[in-house]
Amino acid sequence: MTPLLAMLLTFSAQDAPPPIPREFRGVWVASVSNIDWPSKKGLSTKQQQAELIAIFDKAAALKLNAVILQIRPMCDALYPSKLEPWSEYLTGKLGQAPDPYYDPLEFAIREAHARGLELHAWFNPYRAKHPSSTSNVPDDHLIKRRPDLAKVYGKHHWLNPTHADVQKHSLAVILDVVRRYDLDGIHYDDYFYPYKEKDDEGKLIPFPDDDTWQEYVKSGGKLSRDDWRRDAVNQFVRDLYRQVKATKPAVKVGISPFGIWRPGHPPGIAGLDQYAELYADAKLWLNEGWCDYFTPQLYWPITQEKQSYPKLLAWWAGENKMGRQLWPGQYTSRVTGRDKGWPASEVVEQIKVTRKQQGALGTVHFSMKPILHNTGGIADALKTVYTDVAISPAIPWDKSPTARPAAPSVRLSTKDGQAMVHMEAGDKTALRWFVVRTPSAKGWTTQIASVDKNSSARLTLPGMPREAHVVAIDRFGQESTAAIFKVTVPR
Repeated sequence: MTPLLAMLLTFSAQDAPPPIPREFRGVWVASVSNIDWPSKKGLSTKQQQAELIAIFDKAAALKLNAVILQIRPMCDALYPSKLEPWSEYLTGKLGQAPDPYYDPLEFAIREAHARGLELHAWFNPYRAKHPSSTSNVPDDHLIKRRPDLAKVYGKHHWLNPTHADVQKHSLAVILDVVRRYDLDGIHYDDYFYPYKEKDDEGKLIPFPDDDTWQEYVKSGGKLSRDDWRRDAVNQFVRDLYRQVKATKPAVKVGISPFGIWRPGHPPGIAGLDQYAELYADAKLWLNEGWCDYFTPQLYWPITQEKQSYPKLLAWWAGENKMGRQLWPGQYTSRVTGRDKGWPASEVVEQIKVTRKQQGALGTVHFSMKPILHNTGGIADALKTVYTDVAISPAIPWDKSPTARPAAPSVRLSTKDGQAMVHMEAGDKTALRWFVVRTPSAKGWTTQIASVDKNSSARLTLPGMPREAHVVAIDRFGQESTAAIFKVTVPR
């Protein structure tokens, strides 16, 4: 080990690197129907893990910084749970654990963090069985245990959002994961009440909630049936946010509703009315701040006037009364490389539009599969807009006990002309990352290291830099002042 001849700690801003870029660069990894991962049912443990690592490696290489992994697609679990059975999208059979056994969620969190990626757990609160499911339903699945809660609706089984036991169960499932795992966030999408289905004669199928509706009416309830349904969903959204924040305040809560609240909002917008058809008052949730980040699915091109990406983005930004993070969803899977698909440039331009919108500091891509395979050149296109490493924006409205973490304690060592930086927390603030900036002929290089259970980390630096700027990032995204080392090594 070569000793350092001089090591100077200074807080001079002279020749300091530019601020660390703040932008959420997320991607959905869907397990339902084996859309993204695993690529098919029944893969071996080794194959499942290899596929997940390939996803994380690609995400990190493209300078994305968050993976939103679907772990509960239909009252099942892609992790060990005492509340719901193992997902068939893993093993091909509902209730069957991976063999050799492992915990996919624990594995995903560890491998994501090792690459500087956040891991958000994605839940479907109400879907009980998907049409792509072919496995026999085990006795411990909710369909068998509580058929009064999980009823047939068209090609699906769906939980009744107005039943108090449904809300309790879905909340319990999510909070169980929040308590047990080192997550960065939890997430749910646009499936509240199901998108309406039709029978063989083309007639709309009524949602099967007559039982709870009659109980509500008999109890003296005054709301209309539609308002009653919306109220039940509103209660769930509100209670989920409050209970997650009470359990682990630093865990981000994200909602991704359908991109249009109601036709005519803003003027000229047309499309599905989620307020009336999905009983989802997404505008209310954003107005009230019942989330930390809001990801409306803006799955239309910039120039499609009746569903204009920039107009809808600006409208949602105007509804962000509580100043939550606004990270719209992009339909990246529309880049198909075929005639009817989007060009990759559409996604790039939408990122640029988002960056110009005040209050929007990131996007989320649906989904990982085209990015992983560079379909239509989409991965190459993302390289042109994600040119540097970024970390996600802070959530300052739910502050940690100390407003900002202390500057980290840092030392450097060298071996065979290579520098290693050793970092430790400067105080007892719970940290997520250390961010290390080093100068080079081409500018500043940024590296991210995940903080271990001892509140420390180490990182190999590129070459032998003349200095290193190290910042601690807490679990709320707040950053410390920099520990700056200028180094002289014997020649």
